[in-house]
Amino acid sequence: MKIRELIKYSLNPRIVEDASLPVGYIRNAYYNGVGRYVCQLQRLTIKFCKSSHTSSGVRDYIENGLLNFSRQNPGVAIYMKPRLHRTPVIVTEYLNGHYQWMSVRNFTKTELEMWMETLRSRSGYEISQLISNNNVLTPSVQGIWNPFLNRPTHLNGKTFPIEEQSKFIPELDSATKQLLDMIKQNNLTDMDELNKRDTQKQE
Repeated sequence: MKIRELIKYSLNPRIVEDASLPVGYIRNAYYNGVGRYVCQLQRLTIKFCKSSHTSSGVRDYIENGLLNFSRQNPGVAIYMKPRLHRTPVIVTEYLNGHYQWMSVRNFTKTELEMWMETLRSRSGYEISQLISNNNVLTPSVQGIWNPFLNRPTHLNGKTFPIEEQSKFIPELDSATKQLLDMIKQNNLTDMDELNKRDTQKQE
């Protein structure tokens, strides 16, 4: 197959990063594939012309490839709608209510096979620019942080503000408190020495 034919149905990064596309995260049907996989494509309509040259590839695919596609995907309802002198199109409808309209003018049978597989495996959501490659439905297992998280439960019945809980507790002691602690420690050592002397005199 020629390279210019592959480009038509390849996922080009320039298309995905187009500024005109909406911005969002990767979206898919919730929990689809965790247990039983459910194909999101439910209805596929092929509109073509019986005599136009632009629909020759579509007619070839209907005669030689559509039967295999329907056997492999029994859950997809396929409709064919002949229209005289109209551009061939494919309309797909998904479980989430969205539908995709695509023109297949002058497409070959091989291109149609590739595009049919792409449309079948899609979730139905629009292609959008990715804000991030990673996304979770629940940002945190323990929940969003709030000021009362991990607080003692006895505070639930009290009226705020509480004077004891409202006091500012610095990480480091102030210089005044450090000096007072030093004086207190020196006084204790002096008292210990006096007590030792008294015991020695009594002996």
